[in-house]
Amino acid sequence: MQEHITVIYHLKGLINKVKRFLCYSVCFLGFSVGLYAQSKFDAFLTPSDSLNISRRNTVLITESIMATSTLLALNELWYADYEQSNFKTLDDSGEWLQLDKMGHMYSSYHIGRLGAQALKWSGVSKQEQLMYGATLGLGFLTAVEFMDGFSEEWGFSWTDMAANAAGTGLYIGQDLLWNEQRLLLKYSFHQTKFAAQRPDQLGNGVTEEFLKDYNGQTYWLSANINSFIKTEGIPNWLNVAFGYGADGMLTGEAQDPLFLNQNRQRQYYLSLDVDLSRIKTNSHLLKTLFDVFNLIKIPFPTLQLNGDGRIKWHYIYF
Repeated sequence: MQEHITVIYHLKGLINKVKRFLCYSVCFLGFSVGLYAQSKFDAFLTPSDSLNISRRNTVLITESIMATSTLLALNELWYADYEQSNFKTLDDSGEWLQLDKMGHMYSSYHIGRLGAQALKWSGVSKQEQLMYGATLGLGFLTAVEFMDGFSEEWGFSWTDMAANAAGTGLYIGQDLLWNEQRLLLKYSFHQTKFAAQRPDQLGNGVTEEFLKDYNGQTYWLSANINSFIKTEGIPNWLNVAFGYGADGMLTGEAQDPLFLNQNRQRQYYLSLDVDLSRIKTNSHLLKTLFDVFNLIKIPFPTLQLNGDGRIKWHYIYF
């Protein structure tokens, strides 16, 4: 009887060892497969060091489809609700304390930045990256502007076009001058009390307000410190950021007869920021994610100067 118990005891021990071995083997196999898949994906994201025709064609076709689909969707979901007209222009340079122009500049810069980086991934020359990638934002927003020009509700805005050109010029100019982006355009947003007063105009809910409530939008010029002041005492990814925003706006026009009591004022900000693209990593997946999210201003303590001269301190500003 004792011998049987001893055999059973050792048998159970052997079974447990086999279970542990199988468990460790499965875990190791899963880990290895994960590393292999991640390695393959990371290799896919690695920019080509020479022209890769397949990648280049993929980029061009994808960009063409996305741009065309977006314009068609805008036409059906937005412009179709308004009467068409003969082509006309309008002067909207004084509206929204120019926050809408900052939005045009920001959009043109980042669409062009991502377009240029996509072509860099495919291995095309620097000249072609700037000619066909960095101008993507300007081309797309020009098409949108012409759609505005044929809409009864809006019109072609030369100041919008100037802002679009400025955004593209900021990217191309820095690349030609410094071969890097020392100055980044960034965006941050916080909800305000004004949207609830005009949800039809400023948005109903955070998703709409993020795009429509200019009172909660801040546009930043984020400058990399080490690019201008070479020093080992400051992290290479640390930036100083200068922001512009405004509030008190219930409508685009300051003298709107329906909203005569607006307390519109400009706001200027000084803060720190992080240039995510300068964080060192060997993972091209992380590099890609950092590039995508580098259009958002990282929250930091911020000093605010209002147009009326009042100063306000934010421990964390979004």
